[in-house]
Formats: sequence, C-alpha cells, structure tokens
Amino acid sequence: MPELPEVQTTVNGLNETVIGKTITFLWSDLPQKNHIKKSEIKNLSFWNSFKKKVLGATIKEVRRRGKNILITLDNGFTLLIHMKMTGHIMVGNYRKATPRDGKEEHSWSWWGDTTALQDPFNRFIHFVMKFSDGTSFAFCDARKFGTVTLYTNEEIKNSKHLKDLGPDALDNDIDLRTFKAQIMKRKNTPIKTVLLDQTLITGIGNIYSDEMLFLADIHPLRTPLSLSETEWKKLWKSMKPVLEKGLRFGGDSTSDYRNVYGEHGNFHHAHNAYRKTGKKCTKKNCNGVIKRIVVNARSAHFCETHQK
Repeated sequence: MPELPEVQTTVNGLNETVIGKTITFLWSDLPQKNHIKKSEIKNLSFWNSFKKKVLGATIKEVRRRGKNILITLDNGFTLLIHMKMTGHIMVGNYRKATPRDGKEEHSWSWWGDTTALQDPFNRFIHFVMKFSDGTSFAFCDARKFGTVTLYTNEEIKNSKHLKDLGPDALDNDIDLRTFKAQIMKRKNTPIKTVLLDQTLITGIGNIYSDEMLFLADIHPLRTPLSLSETEWKKLWKSMKPVLEKGLRFGGDSTSDYRNVYGEHGNFHHAHNAYRKTGKKCTKKNCNGVIKRIVVNARSAHFCETHQK
C-alpha cells in the first residue's frame, strides 16, 4: 500500500503536471448500479452526479492529508483519492484503445506515446480524466480497492475519510510529548500495530514502521507501555528521517507503486528490515539476521538480535 512518501511523491508530481488544467472528459469502468459504497464512483448513481460536477472544472491545487490525495477544483469541490493497496496515478498522453490497435476494450486497453505502458503494473487503468491540452490523468489499480470520491470544500474536513485522522507524521508540531501521548492511547497493543493506526498518527504503513523500529532498536511485539524514555526518544527521532528518506528516494516500488510518470521509486533498494527476511542485519556491529513474523495479520520484519 502506498504510504506517506509514495502519496507525497504523487502529490508533488501532480502539482508539476496538472495545475491549471481543465477537465474535458471522464471515463471509468468501475461504476455499478447498486454498488455497496454509495458515495464513490464505483456506484453508478454517484458516478453520474460526479461527472456533472467535475466536467469543465479546472484544477487549482493538489495536497495530501495522511494517505489521501486532495485535488481542489475551481468550482468549490474537492476530489479525494485514496490509492489503497495497489493504486497509483499517472499523467501522460493516454488514449483509449480502438479495434485497429488489435486490443479488446478492457480497462487496461489504454495506449500512450510514452514507455510507461510497457510496465505491466501501469496497464490496470480504471479511471481517467482528460484535459483540454490533450493529456490525461490515469488511475491504475490492479485490485480495484482504491477510492475516488467528491466533496464540497466545506464538507471535506469532516468527511469519513479525514475526520478521524491523527496528526500527520511529518507535521512540525509532532514533538516527543505529542508523539508519546498519541501512541499511548493504545498502550497495551504491539507497537507495530499501533504505528499503523491512522487515527493516532497518519501516514505510516507497513514498510516505514518496520524501518522505524529497526532504527529505534525496538521489537515489533513490544507495547508502548513497556518502552523506556530512551526508547521513546529513539522511536520519535526515527520517524521523520525514515519518511523523508523514502520521499528523497521517490517512494517504494517493492510492489506496484509508480510515480506520475509511470516510473519506479527507489526506496526498496534502501531497506534495512522490510522484506529482508534471512538477510544479515545492516546495523553496525550487529551479527543478527532479519526475521519475519505476523503481528495482527500484518508482516513485521526485524533483527532479533538488536531489536529488544
């Protein structure tokens, strides 16, 4: 699942490519007549209303709240996208396949004049906005778990997607005291699980929680209540550097994340723990080996020697 660095990389790319562009065409193969999620484009009735509100609007701003992408339009509405497990967004010169291309009209039958579509993970296109300059915004999502919805600018803050989110992991206001207070709200839960709770601190996911705990020398099954003051400081101090490193590397493409140009991020080449099972620990003077366990249905990778 794209985490804070991947979402912020996407937001940065969208700010480079779509600001000031007017939406002239919308397409999706997701809408269904009686879809259970009634306030998303997967529901046909919502999709029809969505098109009326979005067509002709111009993009003013793109920003992030947690793992959500917020696209502000010039008509008082904000488009909210959550990429979920397998989603990513591309911007380019994409067009729908035609019979002469020798392809059937499937969701991934979009063609472009770039090399992006040579990557099989970029072919699962399920939502497209075309702009007046001929370029397109394409949402790829192999498993179709992603969310695309719309709110007025006044409604967005109190929407179900945003209202319960904790402070952002990169907020300057998260000092040690605030960090500890938020995490201690689940003081008897394994720290690995607590770091993934978006109502406490938002933006951290499976990859970056493993990397934080590795740097802080903390076992993923430890509880917040068991941490010493020194361990609290180490964990807090590991948070922003880990996320900022992920951002500098353009995100993590261990799975199917790609940036708006359809390109891989590179943080997966810099892991200390995540998916390093059986590898020698990279911590200086540590002879441990990375181990994988399951904590509340999520994988946790750690060094059983220095993470206590």
